[in-house]
Amino acid sequence: MSPAKIAGIYRYPVKGLTPEPLPSAVLKAGQTILSDRRYAIENGPSGFDPAEPKWLAKPHFLMLQRDEWLVPLRAHFDDGSHVLTLRRDGAVVAQGDLETAEGRAAIEQYFAGQHAAQIKGPPKVLASAGHSFSDVARKVVSIINLNSLRAIENIVQAPVHPLRFRANLYVEGWPAWHEFDLLDQTIAIGSARAKVVKRITRCAAVNVDPDTGARDLAIPHTLMQRLGHNECGVYAEIIADGSVAVNDAIAAEEPTLV
Repeated sequence: MSPAKIAGIYRYPVKGLTPEPLPSAVLKAGQTILSDRRYAIENGPSGFDPAEPKWLAKPHFLMLQRDEWLVPLRAHFDDGSHVLTLRRDGAVVAQGDLETAEGRAAIEQYFAGQHAAQIKGPPKVLASAGHSFSDVARKVVSIINLNSLRAIENIVQAPVHPLRFRANLYVEGWPAWHEFDLLDQTIAIGSARAKVVKRITRCAAVNVDPDTGARDLAIPHTLMQRLGHNECGVYAEIIADGSVAVNDAIAAEEPTLV
């Protein structure tokens, strides 16, 4: 059997907005993929303090679980300039350097002006050096097994776009649900090493088509009915620095015999 490989690498610089595909990524111990969930857009006051950042649950921010109207906005973040560009139907609708007050205000004004009816309170771009607005409190990379998605397609009797699951790494070559067998194991991801730490519980965000924004499936509910759980994918913590590129191998490490 051919070894499993990385079929896609993605990051989400702004929580809730569209992903950016990457040909490769540097993975550092205890960190996310560079700039993944580096920013979030507060949906009304959350109490987040950039000076003392603490993990907050995603309902405090704009997110696809509730805000499928975000889908038509196409986001691009430039690491060098920290500029976020938002496009709709190919046209730039907002742009700003997220590390400056002026740049953040440009993004905030777009949401306040164009989507006032869809937000709970003043939108505010949030960031804090080294903080990740992940769905979990630890810094992780998320991994989706494409054969598990094919199994889900059979269950829901419909095509399931992989990007519904908003993962960092997509794997081709594992049997369906093999990722669950890797819990607490060390895996090699390219030249990096990671420990699989948690199965991912899926929320209603996966019901939203990432191309159209239509809320057209009931994946967590259907999984719960058919399988007795609503999980797909795993979180892994990077434990040794390295790099990964599309088509690199991913595999469980053989335990060392003492």
